[in-house]
Amino acid sequence: MRLKLFAVAMLAPALLGLSACGKNPSPPASKGVTDAMLANPPKGEWLNVAGDQSETRFSPLDAINDQNVGQLGLAWSADLDTARGQEATPLMHDGVLYVTTAWSMVKAYDAKTGALKWSYDPKVPRAKLVDVCCDAVNRGVALYGDKVYLGTLDGRLVALEQKTGKVVFDKPTIPAGSHMAITGAPRVAKGKILIGQAGSEYFSRGFLAAYDAQTGDELWKFYTVPGDPSKPQEGKHLEVAAKTWSGDFWKLGGGGNVWDSITYDPTTNLVIFGTANAEPWNPAHRNTNGAGDSLYTASIVAVNADTGEYVWHFQETPEDRWDFDSTQQLIVRDVEIGGAMQHVVMHAPKNGFFYTLDAKTGKFISGNPFVEGINWASGLDPVTGAPRINPEAKYEVTGKPFVGFPGAVGAHSWTPMSFSPKTGLVYIPVNYTPQFYMGDPDWKPGTTGFQLGLDVSPGAIPADKAIRAATEAAMKGALVAFDPLTGKAKWSVPHSTPTNGGTLSTAGNLVFQGTALGEFRAYAADTGKQLWSFGTQSGVLAAPMTYTIDGEQYVAVLVGWGGVWDVSAGKLASTMTPNISRLMVFKLGAKGTLPAAPPSAKRVLDPPPVTGKPEQIALGGKLFANSCSVCHGVSAVAGSVNPDLRHSAVLGNADAWKKVVHDGALSANGMVAWKDQFNPEQIEAIRHYVIKRANEDKALGMD
Repeated sequence: MRLKLFAVAMLAPALLGLSACGKNPSPPASKGVTDAMLANPPKGEWLNVAGDQSETRFSPLDAINDQNVGQLGLAWSADLDTARGQEATPLMHDGVLYVTTAWSMVKAYDAKTGALKWSYDPKVPRAKLVDVCCDAVNRGVALYGDKVYLGTLDGRLVALEQKTGKVVFDKPTIPAGSHMAITGAPRVAKGKILIGQAGSEYFSRGFLAAYDAQTGDELWKFYTVPGDPSKPQEGKHLEVAAKTWSGDFWKLGGGGNVWDSITYDPTTNLVIFGTANAEPWNPAHRNTNGAGDSLYTASIVAVNADTGEYVWHFQETPEDRWDFDSTQQLIVRDVEIGGAMQHVVMHAPKNGFFYTLDAKTGKFISGNPFVEGINWASGLDPVTGAPRINPEAKYEVTGKPFVGFPGAVGAHSWTPMSFSPKTGLVYIPVNYTPQFYMGDPDWKPGTTGFQLGLDVSPGAIPADKAIRAATEAAMKGALVAFDPLTGKAKWSVPHSTPTNGGTLSTAGNLVFQGTALGEFRAYAADTGKQLWSFGTQSGVLAAPMTYTIDGEQYVAVLVGWGGVWDVSAGKLASTMTPNISRLMVFKLGAKGTLPAAPPSAKRVLDPPPVTGKPEQIALGGKLFANSCSVCHGVSAVAGSVNPDLRHSAVLGNADAWKKVVHDGALSANGMVAWKDQFNPEQIEAIRHYVIKRANEDKALGMD
């Protein structure tokens, strides 16, 4: 059975092998932001990245409501100095708005006027960009006591003074030389700062760790996947997990990173979090001696907040081979089910099913699809919640390609959902993005970039306008108001593109969401009727928040296109907006305007002639698809953030191309040397492929 439950009382004596430093934690904060304030936020403040410890992203404020939201206007805005994807939710405490930007920078603004109070740059090396799949993003900070806590892209936990931005401590949280990164917001639990890390495709072994809020010292660490089976495991839970892996899986790390969702539940004193995919995606290259569920990847896991000891888990996608992370937001609430109140976890992961679990035990309560068209599974077992996997979805078994839905972007990715106790609905940003999967039996681990075990090159989009138009048309999004009690959507608003912004719901019967195409909208929470919109000039990925100052309610959202869809899908898969990064703050009656958007510069393709041999170009196409496209776009057509190599100034010069790609001449800009991954002949093959692609698109009249 996929679900494995253990009584907490039985676990405690057996799990003393948990990795921990044995240090006594500092006393909890008694001034500034306290545990009591986090548990019951003062009305008008936003102290947690999700608004409250239940992670509902619901605000009780109702001064802005469905009757007057049409009067909402721009109160102030602040342009940012990081032109990458902006994914953070601001926090507000004591009249100050705290926000992170790309490259893990932090800014503090006067929440009423927008005046910049201080800024902090952790100076993340730009070469770190090669270790992140999805742009140089950061999703927010944590507040506790008199400090601001930040996880940096290069794996540090930094504490800053709230009033000044001065560094209190700066501690590494990942091993030296690790390919892991931090993109998620820290959480706070009883004087501890909780943080995980990204990188389940980058030689990483996932973990969640707790750090002393005053000193930054590690207090406990919970590994999500087993280590070398020839050595003792760090706890009984890993001994159980090791039985679900085989072969030399541990040499790549195993994955299972905790890169986003972390919820502290005071009711149970549990830290409940989601884990990412196993590494590599293709199970044929990790469970080399036979199949296995690969615990605790693609799972929800609960541990004791004081000790980090395992309490329960529920694996949503056993033996995941489709990149179905379970790292999406976890909402913990009391809801009425069958006439009785139950304390539950609600989750809408990448795999397309909405799960409700008992928060104390992890027992499966219900699971229903929140999107249409799921084809990797026919449904869930009504008792255990285990998926009924369709045989054709196991591409490594069939030896055939599989076009799956959802794809790796997920039916719901990191963009946060919200829950309104007023309506009982969960508001989910949904993606409709199929994915091409095909196993590569000859795959060997590389040294740089993604470790997938796949050959996705046959899924590249050809130089055909009709096929490209059909591909773009197939990539959609939606805002879905899902009823977890009925297991059905009450209403849905279609979007013409995927990866739209996270949501905020309020007591004013409102749901706020930004779109990928540059609108910030308000909908009636009960009906889905659009009531208001404001042009943002750039796509919105981040989730909004709301607060009050001097009796006035404000709504704030971070704007700036980028992220995974831009860098990996590129322009061929969806309409893109330019990156204009700024913080925008709204209130009733405000009349502010944005500066004119800069004109879009249209570039004309002028590539060198095609001189590569067919076999050389074919090799370059495979290498590009499996290694380069994650940053430079499908079929070498980049999005709006990373360079489009078809326009590269060095495309016609083999020596200059080699200096960049092989030698790392642009490492300071994030383009590191690939000499340990590719030999000079392979790098030249990639160049000839890009030349061919540029000439094809020039012939089509495309840029």
